[in-house]
Amino acid sequence: MATVSLTVNGKAVTATVDPRTLLVQLLRENLRLTGTHVGCDTSQCGACVVHVDGKAVKSCTTLAVSAEGASVMTIEGLAANGALHPMQEAFREHHGLQCGYCTPGMIMAAVDIVNRRGHALDEVTIREDLEGNICRCTGYHNIVKAIAAGAEAMGKGAKPARQAAE
Repeated sequence: MATVSLTVNGKAVTATVDPRTLLVQLLRENLRLTGTHVGCDTSQCGACVVHVDGKAVKSCTTLAVSAEGASVMTIEGLAANGALHPMQEAFREHHGLQCGYCTPGMIMAAVDIVNRRGHALDEVTIREDLEGNICRCTGYHNIVKAIAAGAEAMGKGAKPARQAAE
């Protein structure tokens, strides 16, 4: 067994795990953060994307012990003070989901795209950077629209549309 200490969604966490435990298992099974999904176990679908030290990683192929001392952000930690993150709000407003299974990974990947590429994203860039995320329900049209809108909102630092109107 191995002990791993990390920060998850801003909270210090220590867990004793088998050294072969994947980060997604630690999050879902040990910490009960079930928003991070397992869709393929082979790092192809992106349903398991989380941020480790600010970078998107596929937690289904990342060993939990490799996150020792790291800061991990899951979909549960993205919203702040009861308000959706601008990217979450954009997915809601632009119907960027259907069954919802891939949505947490899509949103986490989208935030990473914005952090790497900036707030003015075109359709080609979004589609290319989403290559590692699979949605089995949609044609990606609304997902792309949602990411573009979310990127713009993140750039403005604006409150989500519904809250701004209240």
